[in-house]
Amino acid sequence: MRRFFAIFTIAVHLALADAVAKELAVAKLKGCAPFQVIPRLFDLAYVENRGCAWGMLQGRVWPLAVFAVVAMAFLVWKREEVFLARESGWRRAFGRVAECLLYAGITGNLLDRVFRGYVVDFLDFHWGVHHFPCFNLADVYISVAAGLLIAASVFSRKRQ
Repeated sequence: MRRFFAIFTIAVHLALADAVAKELAVAKLKGCAPFQVIPRLFDLAYVENRGCAWGMLQGRVWPLAVFAVVAMAFLVWKREEVFLARESGWRRAFGRVAECLLYAGITGNLLDRVFRGYVVDFLDFHWGVHHFPCFNLADVYISVAAGLLIAASVFSRKRQ
């Protein structure tokens, strides 16, 4: 139980970092042209995402919020199975880091949906004519967590 509270505490701090970054994006970027950080590669830009990943499901704020709450409840309920708690070594560490990042990412975007009605995105990558959809720190947390869980499960010794 002590580990869960440590993971929860770190997740809260990461979610707060996401919230602060979004507040800075609102204060400094809203209504402005994108700010070039690395020319022709990375900008900071203000985007209101009223959907989910890559702008899908536009205008479905409350169903997405309910889904986030259900997903979080499921992850807490099934945390032993989902986060490879029965593994050892680096697989277990990957699971714990992934657990922390998922809680933080889900919470960060959920807070935006509930209190703003949309998610603030501000990290904007592009390469020539190719443009990756804008995202935020919470999205980074969720993506890294998914990658860690995939890596840990692919290399898991205890397969069913």
